[in-house]
Amino acid sequence: MLMASSALTLSTPTAYFTPQSEASAPSSLFKSLKLPPLWPWQSQKKVKMGPLSVSPMGFGTWAWGNQLLWGYRESMDSDLQRVFNLAVENGVNLFDTADSYGTGRLNGQSEKLLGKFIKDLQGKEKGQDEIVIATKFAAYPWRLTPGQFVDACKASMERLQIEQIGIGQLHWSTANYAPLQELALWDGLVAMYEKGLVRAVGVSNYGPKQLVKIHEYLTARGVPLSSAQVQFSLLSMGEDQFEIKEICDSLGIRLIAYSPLGLGMLTGKYTPSRLPQGPRSFLFRQILPGLKPLLSSLEEIAQRRRKTIPQVAINWCICKGAIPIPGVKTVQQAEENLGALGWRLNASELLQLENAAEESPKKMIQNIFQTR
Repeated sequence: MLMASSALTLSTPTAYFTPQSEASAPSSLFKSLKLPPLWPWQSQKKVKMGPLSVSPMGFGTWAWGNQLLWGYRESMDSDLQRVFNLAVENGVNLFDTADSYGTGRLNGQSEKLLGKFIKDLQGKEKGQDEIVIATKFAAYPWRLTPGQFVDACKASMERLQIEQIGIGQLHWSTANYAPLQELALWDGLVAMYEKGLVRAVGVSNYGPKQLVKIHEYLTARGVPLSSAQVQFSLLSMGEDQFEIKEICDSLGIRLIAYSPLGLGMLTGKYTPSRLPQGPRSFLFRQILPGLKPLLSSLEEIAQRRRKTIPQVAINWCICKGAIPIPGVKTVQQAEENLGALGWRLNASELLQLENAAEESPKKMIQNIFQTR
């Protein structure tokens, strides 16, 4: 079995990538534009997340197994493996997943695929960097004791085929509807940390008040809270999100930004007359018509910077001190996302984007499980 701390080789990227469709290059300017090298690894610094050192951007794997929202098919697995290999080769070592990722019989498929991909890398890659798996454990109503939460962690380890998880995260808080269960799950985090099943612990979808409470509880038990994962993007930059960010900064917690592209609304690929298939279309229909100022600002900066719209949107998250984890299903998307690294928006560009975002009449809806 591969330890989470096992060394894997990361080669320096040398390829140049040309966007191949409107999904990756909304403006015609980019159809023939060669992008600079993806990520000169030697010039990049990792960031600290508790005891871990991780890349400034990770990849999210929600789509790996999700048929309902993301149209996953098992025939995609070879492409997903290429995505994973490309990420590792270009210095990305953080992969976010969850024990609930996957639809129906495919629950846990994301973890299984990551485990397979890591195992297939072993012996083929030389080097020194660690792959950090950050997985989330669902607060299912039948997980009522710390021991059941520890068992969930062990089940994830088995699917991932690793002997220690990088970051074990509570997927959501039950404070709003089952406060007694919440305390048991906190004790479960403590137990899996004390047993050495995880190197660090984190939470997801915790609002500011509940985030402070769990930090105090874990600290009293001698367990550092290393990460807090929330929806954070130019479409999710409300009062609560920035308050969470301020709390994280003050307490030494690293903010992980999921949905940094607003489920795809910040890619420039979609318009009110060209919507994605599936459940996302209803949400897009409500929000996209008001996004013209923001999308126009994103495209203007992208053209000036010789970047693409998604790269600018992801870079905004990085500049705000968060670690974005955009979802990836194809090599093209992975190449696109990697181009968000190695540069930074300046202060006037950040202000321009945030002012444009404020003009949007409708914002992204927050996760129903996010607490206050």
